[in-house]
Amino acid sequence: MKPVRAGQCLRHDVFGIGIAASSDEARTTIDFYEHGRKTFVTEMLVAELVAQAPPKPPKPRAPEQTKPRSASRPR
Repeated sequence: MKPVRAGQCLRHDVFGIGIAASSDEARTTIDFYEHGRKTFVTEMLVAELVAQAPPKPPKPRAPEQTKPRSASRPR
């Protein structure tokens, strides 16, 4: 693959959708939605340019933690 512009959206078979962070003849770095930042040898990168980036999916929320109720003591 040839170098791509920073900000271009790409689809990779293993890592999914991501946005190019930087790219030159040697290395291409992509920020993937689901897998974080990955760096590839540009010449060996197999990815498809996507016309428009879909919105980044929201991260799942952690369950809310509740404080344990204090046991009321009989008087």
